Amino acid sequence: MTISAIIFLIGRIMFGGYFIMMGVNHFANSKMLAGYASSKNVPMPSRAVHISGLMILLGGIGVISNRYGIASLVMIIAFLIVVSFMMHSYWKNSDPMARMADMAHFYKNMALAGASLMLIASF
Repeated sequence: MTISAIIFLIGRIMFGGYFIMMGVNHFANSKMLAGYASSKNVPMPSRAVHISGLMILLGGIGVISNRYGIASLVMIIAFLIVVSFMMHSYWKNSDPMARMADMAHFYKNMALAGASLMLIASF
């Protein structure tokens, strides 16, 4: 295995691991997350938390295992885009601190979506 392949593997583990941990968090804290989703007017917040948690959990597993790579990354991208606009629409927030937090999450998610697109190109 080349050094480049080792670095890519470590990156895949770190990237996929992030989504696995966030997916597990969706299930471990689903009641709290559903309450937050409800405050953002997400329809069927409890179901949305479980579906989105499953999407990123399976996406992360797919990235790490290098199985169903494109499908896994599409699930991650779909999650990131939808969540960014529904949950982190900073432009709607009048509280400066909340606006700043939402802006950071929004652009972090856009960066992760961009990284996912780059990973798709590697397949």
